Amino acid sequence: MRPFDLEQLRSFVAVAEAGSLSRAAPGLFRSQSALSEQLRKLEEFAGVILLHRGKKGVRPTPAGERLIVHAREILAASDRALEDMRGLDLAGELRLAVTDYFRPTAIAEMLRRLRRRYPKLRLHVAIRKSLQIEWEAQDGDFDIGLSMRIVDGRSLREGIPVRREALMWVAGREFQHEPEAPLPLLGLPQDCSLQRFIRQVLETHEIPYVVAHSASGVAGLQSALVAGLGVSCLNASAMPKDTGTCRPLDFLPSLPEVEFSLLPPRVGEATLVGEVRTMLVSELG
Repeated sequence: MRPFDLEQLRSFVAVAEAGSLSRAAPGLFRSQSALSEQLRKLEEFAGVILLHRGKKGVRPTPAGERLIVHAREILAASDRALEDMRGLDLAGELRLAVTDYFRPTAIAEMLRRLRRRYPKLRLHVAIRKSLQIEWEAQDGDFDIGLSMRIVDGRSLREGIPVRREALMWVAGREFQHEPEAPLPLLGLPQDCSLQRFIRQVLETHEIPYVVAHSASGVAGLQSALVAGLGVSCLNASAMPKDTGTCRPLDFLPSLPEVEFSLLPPRVGEATLVGEVRTMLVSELG
């Protein structure tokens, strides 16, 4: 019996996690057509359909869900074997500060993958506001920081980019806007730079609004959106997991992209921190 092809498995997992070939291709350094051919060969080898394909992207079939579990274990074992041969053994304790806008539903899965790949590495993750992470870049109580910045045409501050996403106005599926009434805005505390930017956009376009609900974090904001309490602005990966509960709004001003980036290395940081940062560039992308 022939073994699975590791590159085909890696492509399959990346596409399943990204939700489409177009989003997965850049991180794999492959064209969409080459990626599609790899997936076709994998399905042919496995003898089952692994992905449902549709206009909105792809999602694993029941057989695909089962293979993902095996594929992650196989790939993690392969990576550990190679690192052992090269003498790389990431072990120790490391503190990571992450903005709560970054792929909220994917953080737990990312940590599981890292634990499988580096069982001796103990990662502690704190969810914080981007401004707090950047203010504490040099002497904060964390080793690596991941923050979000608005791409507005000005030079971005120093950092290691890992991902760009669209910003969009969103509301609950049942929300109905009354044109004559102020826009009911769902927001976060004033120390959130994105929330300040949203209000500035509305004021610049002379769109009246009222803060209808203030949440303490992105999870609370998502719940308020699903409940139909008003309108807010989220990056693509922070949309509620059940996307059928929310919808984009097209009558409000267009918005720029946001960029997620890792803070640059600190002077005199431990070798372990640098190695993990390099690894996170691919994991977080």
